[in-house]
Amino acid sequence: MNATLVRPLGTVRAAAAVQVPLDVKLMEFATGALLAALCVLGVSHAVQWLLRQPALAVRVVQVGGELTHVSESALRAQAAQAAQGNWLTVPLASVRQAFEAVPWVRQATVQRRWPQTLRVTVQEHRPVAVWGPASQGRLLNEQGEVFEASANELDDDDGLPTLHGPLSQSSTVLAMYHRLVPVLQPLKAPISNLELSPRGGWRVQLESGARIELGSGDSADIESRAARLVRTLPTVASHHGRGVSALEAADLRYPTGYALRLRGVSTVALAAAPSATTPAAPIPGVSRAATPR
Repeated sequence: MNATLVRPLGTVRAAAAVQVPLDVKLMEFATGALLAALCVLGVSHAVQWLLRQPALAVRVVQVGGELTHVSESALRAQAAQAAQGNWLTVPLASVRQAFEAVPWVRQATVQRRWPQTLRVTVQEHRPVAVWGPASQGRLLNEQGEVFEASANELDDDDGLPTLHGPLSQSSTVLAMYHRLVPVLQPLKAPISNLELSPRGGWRVQLESGARIELGSGDSADIESRAARLVRTLPTVASHHGRGVSALEAADLRYPTGYALRLRGVSTVALAAAPSATTPAAPIPGVSRAATPR
């Protein structure tokens, strides 16, 4: 006969009722947490040790770009102050901002180059005009942006025209300058000053000293008035035995003509009143206007 082992029912129930004590569970949890914390701490120390190694220090700062007004040594000194940390941790945005704070630097890009190198590419401002009084030390670049420059550096840019106007309209003033240069070129005197008033009026002064009031309006209107002056001035000047170089002042703020003054001749046309000694000289083919614009 086969014997069958039968476990008492009470014994099975007792085994099933056995549970892990709470203090044992807490001990196991605390041990796991401690091990995890030790692992994190170990990794952190390892990373800190790695970052302190001389192999990751920034040793070289390469400067590229066409440099005319800024020296490489000055830029490297600026980088040394801004490059806090090593090759991996140095904040590139902060280094870029430090470079762009240097006078004459318009834009800078900063890149990491292995090993131990920062590559900086610099774009300088290219001045095309003086902005406002020269004593303020401000120039205008070819993008129409105003930037600061010292008085000594302004001396290197003699011959640049001077542009004036609201700071927010600097690009508009530069665009108008570029439009007027070819229009006024037949007068044989380059533009030395161009001003946009707060009320929107344009005024030009030529290197000959002649001043031209262009009035307000859109770019096409201003260009059209200037072209009318250039087209008719030789006839008016010839009528008084003068050339276009005799122009001293012109007021183009009239709808159908202009008033002007020639050197050595009191010439008043259109709406301006004649002088006490010289009668007004009408411009052939141009009618009188009641009031200037």
